[in-house]
Amino acid sequence: MSEQVSASTGATVLLVDDNPQNLKVLYETLKDKGYRLLIANDGAKALTLARRDKPEVILLDIMMPELDGYQVCQRLKAHPATADCAVVFLSALDDVDAKVKGFSLGGADYISKPFQAQEVIARVGTHARVIRLERELQQRNRQLENDQSRILNAISEGIYGLDASGDIIFANPAAEQIAGSSAEALVGRNFFKLHFGYDCQCPEVLQNGDVPVKATCDLGVPEHRRGIEMLRADGSRFRAEYRSSPKLEREALLGAVVVFRDISDELERERELESARELVSQQREQLAHASRLTVVGEMAAGFAHEVNQPLTAITNYARVANRIMSGEHADEVLLQETLAKIEAQSHRASEVIRRIRQFVKKPVTGKEVVSIATLLEDTRQFAEVDVRNNEGGIEIEVEEPVPEVSADPVQVQQVALNLIRNALEATRAAGSSQPVMVSARLTGQGCVRVEVTDHGIGLPEDAEDQLFLPFFTTKPDGMGIGLPMCRSLIQAQGGDIGFERPAQGGARFFFTLPLAVNSARAVSGAS
Repeated sequence: MSEQVSASTGATVLLVDDNPQNLKVLYETLKDKGYRLLIANDGAKALTLARRDKPEVILLDIMMPELDGYQVCQRLKAHPATADCAVVFLSALDDVDAKVKGFSLGGADYISKPFQAQEVIARVGTHARVIRLERELQQRNRQLENDQSRILNAISEGIYGLDASGDIIFANPAAEQIAGSSAEALVGRNFFKLHFGYDCQCPEVLQNGDVPVKATCDLGVPEHRRGIEMLRADGSRFRAEYRSSPKLEREALLGAVVVFRDISDELERERELESARELVSQQREQLAHASRLTVVGEMAAGFAHEVNQPLTAITNYARVANRIMSGEHADEVLLQETLAKIEAQSHRASEVIRRIRQFVKKPVTGKEVVSIATLLEDTRQFAEVDVRNNEGGIEIEVEEPVPEVSADPVQVQQVALNLIRNALEATRAAGSSQPVMVSARLTGQGCVRVEVTDHGIGLPEDAEDQLFLPFFTTKPDGMGIGLPMCRSLIQAQGGDIGFERPAQGGARFFFTLPLAVNSARAVSGAS
């Protein structure tokens, strides 16, 4: 009988029997059930059709000449193209041994002759659905494996799959590149031996609790380390970052997955960046120191006057003391008062010199715990020279309680003095005699905010975005270095600096400083 195919897009069913009458019965039974039917009247033709069309179900007669059903089933299961087909044996034999033999060769079911139509329809339908679902599942699994393979191949980090003893069972292309070996050569090697030189069979190594990834393989503990030294296949060393995760199946620990990458260049760049930061910090310190010396130079005339006053007084009091002592009857009380005034004036001159030396010195201790109230008062006294030159005044308001801050006092004083001197100049240029207002208060962001408000004409509208840029200035003779330097110094303290336009006119500059640790804890506890 020749091959016949019904027009159907459903499952494919191959009917195999050397008896034409049996084939006709099977065909008539299944032709209207939506199957694509193939017919073969001997074993050889059945094998050819099965390998070509890969049917879901094969109804296979056992008793056939040349190749019987058992032999055909054995060859079907041995061939990859037909191994998953559901073979349903057809036979008049109804003994247990015949059925057991069929199942042992890979048969899925057994139908006895003469056929019962409903039984044939039911069994074929069940096996067709099962095989189609299995094939769809296999196709999806293959697709997932392909997707997974593409993803793993595209990842730049090396990935290892390890078994419980640390042997490599999978390596992606990035792992090959980093390790300097092919995946074929890597698979089967011990991860600990290959990359760290550890023989995990040695008691000394087993006692070492710091073997990378060992805790993940043995205990299921995830790990993440950075900057650890690993070996390549050729014995060369590199710095790496890795993460290891346990590989679990139904709570059973099967090994680990290790994701790692070579960070040797990255660490070198970090070292270079840190060196650059240190250099920038040193240059900022030097520039700030030069700026302080410039300010002292600008205020030199005022300082000379400030020091000259107590020195002149000392000279005059010394002459008085000398006259008292040259008399016949020295007035000891008056002499003591005169000497006390000499001492007071010398302290006054010494205090001026102290403030100058404190201001121009290079900081060596870094950040300190600083009282804002004390620092602002020292700055006010230091700025008294400009107060006289600018015919203005300075008023300080410190809200209570203002906690101590963590900062470099010299650099913060430099910023405060710069802002106060700018405010004094702006106020004088506007023809105002009102005092510059300096205030300090605690903010809700856990820092102290210092504000300096002048009574000048304010700043142009287009100046706001450029104020802190280097070399930008609104002064005819300004160099545009002061405010950028202030920003750099305040940011180095961990604070911020900015500008506002008060409703009453003028300008307000402000900066913030972080609280000292103890102050921050106290504020947090109080809230």
